[in-house]
Amino acid sequence: MGMSRLPRVLRQIDMKKLLLLFVVIPVGIFGLYLHGQKIRYFFRPLWQPPPKPFNVIPHYYHENVSMETLCKLHGWGIREFPRRVYDAILFNNEVEMLTIRWKELYPYVTQFVLLESNSTFTGILKRLIFKENRDKFKFVEPRLTYGMIGGRFKKGENPFVETAYQRVALEQLLRRAGIEDDDLLIMSDLDEIPSAHTINLLRWCDDIPPKLHLQLRNYLYSFEFFYDNKSWRASVHRYQSRSTRYAHFRQSDDLLADSGWHCSFCFRRISEFIFKMKAYGHSDRVRFAHYLDPTRIQDIICKGADLFDMFPEEHTFREIIAKLGNIPHSYSAVHLPAYLLNNAEEYKYLLPGNCERESG
Repeated sequence: MGMSRLPRVLRQIDMKKLLLLFVVIPVGIFGLYLHGQKIRYFFRPLWQPPPKPFNVIPHYYHENVSMETLCKLHGWGIREFPRRVYDAILFNNEVEMLTIRWKELYPYVTQFVLLESNSTFTGILKRLIFKENRDKFKFVEPRLTYGMIGGRFKKGENPFVETAYQRVALEQLLRRAGIEDDDLLIMSDLDEIPSAHTINLLRWCDDIPPKLHLQLRNYLYSFEFFYDNKSWRASVHRYQSRSTRYAHFRQSDDLLADSGWHCSFCFRRISEFIFKMKAYGHSDRVRFAHYLDPTRIQDIICKGADLFDMFPEEHTFREIIAKLGNIPHSYSAVHLPAYLLNNAEEYKYLLPGNCERESG
């Protein structure tokens, strides 16, 4: 290389270093700041293997088939009398979904057990919304055990610590409600609603598994956006005072197919979306203030897009890619909770073709 060309080559090398130092690296850092959590979810298959498959139990039901036959089809016997059933939940602010849940389960539940805190899972002070609306639930009052617990208000703490604290308190409330060994206990979030016929089946059949997870149809925002059949955290337990612990994680390998509905973020009002986004265990997904903009939220609801601009929570790249984009619209309102359809005008925001929400 000639001496006259050397300074030019050095200048080119220096320019590449400067470009790397002042453009490429800062842009990369800013990109990670904007989308780091999103990128991490996309590469989830590399750091989290798929969970162990469930033993899926086929679910048989028809209103014109006897309970004895239904139990036999599942490989179970029939009892002389049904078990008692306890439905225990933590309550945040979902008054409408609570109504639909309790109306669905009312014929078969012995005792409704509800615990309310004056704190969100993220340590935000909140009103006692159920207590304020208790008059709306007079139909369950004779069977209701209500409890209130003061929050710990530890800002910056992992929200799941507060969640666990409230679940322990719910266990104590269950004992106060009179639950006994071999009673059925429904463990699920409020928006994870078992179908009435599922609970009736389990209370009448003998030899059911001591812990049984429920496969629920997964919906987002309303019953217009069917996501998948992979909701499994809801479960039913044959209660044992020495061993049963109220939890929301996997406790069994048995999963009863098509057992109800999980309708996540199914709110009537935009303000309720905003409240939950700030209050629930995954509030860290609100990475930017504009995520809480009411206009943006309304637009996302009608599109069936993701409120947090996240990749699907799947364990293989094939599943992630298959679910990219908006959730397709569904026009089926078949096999939904009976109370919802009987009061369709009041709850039309949960039905196909009615994505607009109230602003308040």
